[in-house]
Amino acid sequence: MRYFASARAASGVEQETLQLPVGASVSEALGVLRERHPEKLPRVLEAASFLLDGIAVRDRSRPLPDGAELDVLPPFAGG
Repeated sequence: MRYFASARAASGVEQETLQLPVGASVSEALGVLRERHPEKLPRVLEAASFLLDGIAVRDRSRPLPDGAELDVLPPFAGG
């Protein structure tokens, strides 16, 4: 897991490793993150976008391959 911007602030870390069962989904990984960082991160995760090994993930039921890198990208302002 890598966190950016407000996701980094909400989790209190820049990155962390999750140990998940084989075949775990993006959604299951997010559930673990909500449990680990219950105060602020769940709110950020609701609005965030995700990259799985550099590719945008829209289907949160997608399985995570072993050794995958999941990035949490909160909404960005600007133009």
